[in-house]
Amino acid sequence: MNDIKRTILWVIFGFSMVLLWDQWQVFNGKKPMFFPQKENIASPNAAITKNNSNTETEIPISKSDTGTNKIDLVNKVDNSPSQKKDTYVLKNKNLEITISSDGGSITKSRFLSQTDVKNNNEPISLLDQSKQRIYIAQSGLIGAEGNVSFPNHKTAMIMTKNKSSENTNDEQIIEFSTDLENGIKLIKTFTLAADQYYVDIKHTVINQTKETVSPKLYVQIIRDGNKPEGESSFYSTFTGPAIYTQEKKYEKIEFSEIEKDKVSIQNKSNYGYVAMVQHYYASAWIFNDERQREIYTKKIDNNLYSVGMISDIKTLQPGEKIESETRFYTGPQEEKNLENIYPGLELVKDYGWLTILAKPLYWLLYKINANLGNWGWSIVALVVLLKIAFFWLNAQAYKSMAKMKAINPKIMEMRERLKDKPQQIQMEMMKIYKEEKVNPMGGCLPIMVQIPVFIALYWVLLSTVEMRNTPWIGWIKDLSTPDPYFILPLLMTLTSLLQTWLNPTPPDPIQAKMMWIMPLAFSVMFFFFPSGLVLYWLTNNILSISQQWLINKKLGVNN
Repeated sequence: MNDIKRTILWVIFGFSMVLLWDQWQVFNGKKPMFFPQKENIASPNAAITKNNSNTETEIPISKSDTGTNKIDLVNKVDNSPSQKKDTYVLKNKNLEITISSDGGSITKSRFLSQTDVKNNNEPISLLDQSKQRIYIAQSGLIGAEGNVSFPNHKTAMIMTKNKSSENTNDEQIIEFSTDLENGIKLIKTFTLAADQYYVDIKHTVINQTKETVSPKLYVQIIRDGNKPEGESSFYSTFTGPAIYTQEKKYEKIEFSEIEKDKVSIQNKSNYGYVAMVQHYYASAWIFNDERQREIYTKKIDNNLYSVGMISDIKTLQPGEKIESETRFYTGPQEEKNLENIYPGLELVKDYGWLTILAKPLYWLLYKINANLGNWGWSIVALVVLLKIAFFWLNAQAYKSMAKMKAINPKIMEMRERLKDKPQQIQMEMMKIYKEEKVNPMGGCLPIMVQIPVFIALYWVLLSTVEMRNTPWIGWIKDLSTPDPYFILPLLMTLTSLLQTWLNPTPPDPIQAKMMWIMPLAFSVMFFFFPSGLVLYWLTNNILSISQQWLINKKLGVNN
C-alpha cells in the first residue's frame, strides 16, 4: 500500500514538473509540447509598426439583445513623432499623468513613490505610448445609432483652463474643450487630488443644435498584448483585461480569448468597472454612479486590444448641457486603498480560486506589519501563527512519520527476506502496520489539509506590491526580488534535505534515492523566486523540522 501511494505521488509530481516546464517554454515564446496552438506569425511589434502608418480600424463595440448592432468607433493609436501634439502634465506626490490634446487621452502615467531599482531608480511607468509599449486610456462620444459623428478620442482639443501648480499638495485641475462637431461640444475636466492614484474626469456635453440628440459616452483602455518588462520565467502572473459587474463579479479575460473571439462576459450591467491588470499594477475606468453600461472587448490591431464601457447620456434638448462623472485609476494594487476607491476594485489584486483564504491571510499579514513595521519579520510572524494554528494536525502527521521511521528497519529486513515474493511482501507489510498500529496515510492527510492555506499565502506574498523595494535584514534589500547572494535559497535547500533525513526512508532503494533528489530539484526554482517567498518557505521548514525532531525524540525514534 505504501509503495502504491508513493508511486502515485511520484507520477503526480513528475507530470506536474513536465507541465511546469512546458508552460515555461510557452512563456519564453517556444512551442508547447502539449495542446499546440495556432502559430501567430506576427511579431510583437507589428501593432506598433502598423500604427505608425496611421492605419484606422473600425470595430463593432455594441451588441443588442436581438443581434449585432454595429456602432462603428474608429480606433487609432498614432505614434508618429512628426505629428505635433500638445501634452500636459498633472502631478501629485504619488502620481504623474500626461494628457494629450489629441482627444484628451491619458498617454502616460508614472508612480513617483514607486521606483525601479533596475532602471536607475526611475519612477515606475504603467501607461505609455512609445515604441516599446502602447497602453493608453481614452474616452469620447458616439451617436446612439452609430451613424452620427461626435467628439471622440481622436478629436483635437484645446486647453481652456489650467489650475495645476508645482505644489503637489494642491488639487490639480485642467480642462480641455473641442470645437463643435455636428453641433455637439465636449469639455473634459481632469481633477487630480493631492495624494491619490486616480484622476476624476468630468465629461460635459453641450448640444448647440436645433434638434434633440442622444449621444453615448464611452471609456476604454488600449494595451498591447506583450508581457510586462522583467516578468519572471519561473512563476506566472496574469496580464490582460478584467471586468467587474454586480451579476458575475470579477472576470479575467485572456488576450488569446479576444484574439480568437471567444470572450464570454457579462456585457450589460448597472454597476462595475473595466480594468487592465498586470503584476503589482492596474488601471481601471469607473463610472461614479449606477447607470446602464455596455461592456466590450476587442482586438483593434495586430497585438493591440481594448476593453471598455459605453453608457447612455440622457437625450439633450437644443441648448442643453449635461455632466457625466467618471474616474480613472492607474496605480499599484494596494488592497486597502483600492477598497476605499470603489467596491470590488481590490479584486484586481488577483488571488485566483483561493481568494476566500488569501484575503484573510493578507488582512492578518497587513495587521502584523502595522505593528512590526517590517514585512520580512511580518512574514516570519505569520508563518509562526499558522504553525500554531495547525500545531495539532502537524503533530499527528509527525507522530505517524516517527512511527513509520521506527518500524522502517523491520520492514527493510522483511523486504530483503521476501524480495522474490512481492505479493507476500505486501501482505507482511500490512500485517506489520496492523501490529504496530501505524497508519501509512497518517502522515499525509493532516498535511494535505493545510496545503490550500499555504498555496493561498504563496499568492498573497507574490502579489503584495507593498513588498517592492522593501528590505528585511542585512543583504535582503528588496523582498520582491531574488536573494542577490542566494543565501536564503541555499538555506532552504539544506532544510529540505534535513526534512528528508527526518522522514522515514522508503523501502525501495530507487525511491529512497529519489527522495533525496526531489528537494534538490525543487529547490532550484527558489533561486529565482522573490526572497519574501523563500523566507516564507524557509521559516515553514525550520518550524516543521523543530516540531518533527521533538516528536521523534519524544517517541524514542533515532533521528
